[in-house]
Amino acid sequence: MFNLINTVKEKNPLVAHYTNNVTINDCANITLAIGASPLMSFSYEEVDDIVSAASSVVINIGTMNSEYIELFIKAGKSANKYNKPVILDPVGVFATKARMELTNRLLNEVKFDVVKGNISEIKFIGGFNVKGKGVDSFDDGSDATDIVKRVAQKLESIVVATGKVDIITDGKSTYKVNNGTQKLKGITGTGCMTASLIGSFMACTENKLQAATMGTLAMSLCGELSDKEDMSLGSFKVKLMDNIYTLDVGTLNKHAKVNFIS
Repeated sequence: MFNLINTVKEKNPLVAHYTNNVTINDCANITLAIGASPLMSFSYEEVDDIVSAASSVVINIGTMNSEYIELFIKAGKSANKYNKPVILDPVGVFATKARMELTNRLLNEVKFDVVKGNISEIKFIGGFNVKGKGVDSFDDGSDATDIVKRVAQKLESIVVATGKVDIITDGKSTYKVNNGTQKLKGITGTGCMTASLIGSFMACTENKLQAATMGTLAMSLCGELSDKEDMSLGSFKVKLMDNIYTLDVGTLNKHAKVNFIS
C-alpha cells in the first residue's frame, strides 16, 4: 500500500475539485505537494469536459452557495457517467438544514466511491447523535468503528471518519490510522485537504480502500511529524506542506501507525 506514494508521483493524476472558497488554494497546493495535479472550477459549462479528462473528482460543500447546488449534482453525475472515482466531503452537514438537504440530494443522486468527514459529520449522515458546532467536531475519542462500518454499509461506499483515530472502512474491512496531532484542528482546511489527498490516490489503484487510507494517513502522519512543542500554527502549516511534499516509502514504513481489521 505504501508504494502508492510513488505511483501518484509517477502518474501525476488530474484531480478535479468542486470545492469551497475558504480552502480552495490549500487544496490545490496539497494536491501538487503529493504529486498530483489540481483543477478547480465553478463553471457549469465545462463540467463535462473537465470530468471526462479528470482522474478523480472531489465535491466539497464547505461554503454553502445556492448557485452551486446544481453544479455539484451535475459534477457528481458526470463522474458516474465517465466512471471516475468521486469523493464527497459533506462539511458541516449537521450545522444547517440547507447543508443536510444538499448532502441528502447528493447521496441520493450520485454514487460516491468515498464519503469523507469528521466523526460528527459521519455519525449525522448515519442518523446518530452528534457532538459538534458549525463545521467542527467534538471528538471524545471513543471507538466509533462499528458506527462508521454501519454508515458505510448504508451508503454502499467507503467511509472515512477522521478524529483522534481515523477510521476508513467499506463496511467489511477497516483500516485505523493512529497518527495525528491536535494542531491539525487548529488550521482551517485540513479535512478538505485530506479529501484532495484521497482523490490523488484514488486515481492510482483499483483498491479504493487502500487509496482512501493512504490519503488519510498522509495528512495525519505528516501532521504528527510536523508538530513541535513550541511551534506556532503558521510554522506548523508550512512544515505540514513540506512533509507532504517529501513523504516517501521510507518515512511511511518508519512512522505510520496503521491497523487493518478484516
